[in-house]
Amino acid sequence: MPIGYNGRASTVVVSGTKVRRPRGQLKPPTADVPSFGPCKRLDFELEMGVVVGQASAIGEMLTEKQAGAMIFGFVILNDWSARDIQQWEYVPLGPFQAKAFATSISPWVVTTEALEPFRLHGPVQDPQPLAYLRQAQPNNYDMQLDVALRAGPMNAAAKISGTNFKYMYWSSVQQLVHHASSGCAMNVGDLLGSGTISGPEKDQRGSLLEISWNGTEPLELPGGVKRTFLEDGDSLVMRGWCQGDGYRVGFGEVEGTITPAG
Repeated sequence: MPIGYNGRASTVVVSGTKVRRPRGQLKPPTADVPSFGPCKRLDFELEMGVVVGQASAIGEMLTEKQAGAMIFGFVILNDWSARDIQQWEYVPLGPFQAKAFATSISPWVVTTEALEPFRLHGPVQDPQPLAYLRQAQPNNYDMQLDVALRAGPMNAAAKISGTNFKYMYWSSVQQLVHHASSGCAMNVGDLLGSGTISGPEKDQRGSLLEISWNGTEPLELPGGVKRTFLEDGDSLVMRGWCQGDGYRVGFGEVEGTITPAG
């Protein structure tokens, strides 16, 4: 089933906003007790954000058709992640402070109507989902996405990932149906993150956790620069677009620079 967690609307910021390195409780495997301090394993997550355009009533479930009609549009979303804080706090309950410090989004919303020519079926779901999550319509999108990183010593950003939204196992419609399935009311303006968008190949991975294989395979950048996770002064740029038959839809970009915890 689709699994998620809640972030903070107060820390959703538009592209170009600088991101301060978060602090939190840390407990590496070699430590006997936790400590408090700046995150040492700061990461990005390439996602799409769903903007809800219609409300639903508390206590009511949604059908596939209703959920599809409720989605107003999409933004590119960077779900910044403090992996070491997350590692300690996610047992037994899940990410909290590791995800609450910043979420960056592109500066405008692309409507579902503009994306209609790029709609397609997602991956085959095996085992078959429970009945309330089954889909009769194609609810994924052929949407190109890439990520570029400019490490502090570099003069220009270098592409580190290129993937496609079509690879998502759970569609945005299914996510919305599941979110409301307990009777949770959805409000206009609610923002749902897709989860990390990664493809089957190594150069299609949507986070440094995956690209560097949790730090064991450092990412090599121009000029001999290496990264396992983000350092202060590093900048990320995410871009997304759909294109076909002379018709192109762009999402702008999501840019963010890491500043010290202070």
